[in-house]
Amino acid sequence: MPPANGRYLVSTAPGRLDLDFVCAALAGSYWAGSRPRAVIRRSLRNSLCFGIYERRGGRQVAFARVVTDRATFSWICDVIVDEGLRGRGLGKLLMSAVCAHPLVRGTLCILGPRDAHGLYEKFGFARNELMLRRPAPRAGARPAAATTGTGRGRREPRSPRRSTRSGR
Repeated sequence: MPPANGRYLVSTAPGRLDLDFVCAALAGSYWAGSRPRAVIRRSLRNSLCFGIYERRGGRQVAFARVVTDRATFSWICDVIVDEGLRGRGLGKLLMSAVCAHPLVRGTLCILGPRDAHGLYEKFGFARNELMLRRPAPRAGARPAAATTGTGRGRREPRSPRRSTRSGR
């Protein structure tokens, strides 16, 4: 059973998710601000999702999504708490539920935040540079600028590398 506290309940029941809340919360984020509703809906269907809900009224106030093979690997993503309720321990409650879930706790977990490092470090996460490959742009879409990680959560434009070997 996911953790709960007096005022809030954590659930992984797909039917409880409030798509309007999830879409609005992600629209205000730096990482998913332009993610279309149809893509969000599809991502929810193909992930293990966590919601925090008010006990009285059932309103969703936080969300996290885990992409996992359920055996060795989990990518924790889209972790977000209602802006008006941040700083009240809901992020800790949410991450506690995610990390304790039986399909996640025995797997290698990664996440790629630009902020809230202190929260994630409380659950055993360490800062580490990752590499990523973005999907090819769809026909008619404007290509995204290539970026390279700095290891501190910031992204900087990639500069061309020059070989130091002679003859190249």
